[in-house]
Amino acid sequence: MLITCISAVSHLLAVQAPEPGKQKEFIYVQKLVPRLYDGEKWTKEDNAAVDRHFIGLQEAAKSGELILAGRTKEPGDRTFGIVIFRASDGAAARKFMESDSAVVAKLMTAELHPFSLHVQCKAPEVEPKQ
Repeated sequence: MLITCISAVSHLLAVQAPEPGKQKEFIYVQKLVPRLYDGEKWTKEDNAAVDRHFIGLQEAAKSGELILAGRTKEPGDRTFGIVIFRASDGAAARKFMESDSAVVAKLMTAELHPFSLHVQCKAPEVEPKQ
């Protein structure tokens, strides 16, 4: 039984070339710029850009482009966010990341990586950020 399970998992985790035309997964990691480590230094413009950031992610989720997004709950330089999404290729993924309002406003840096989603569960209902 154990061998069967290991074999099944190995098969699922095998790296396979994506089918032509199939969307690929990507992840970008976001980090706050040092100026924003202190919550007192956020401006109205910064908050407006982050609001646009969340609206853009919600729209991408509705369209099926976004798989998930979230952040750690740590202070300052330790906090980071991730965005996992689908795009046709690396250039489209970079365009998606670089159009993120928090990146455009230079509130967060972002680093793009190809990603491979192997296991996924049904997402719990999440209350919208107020």
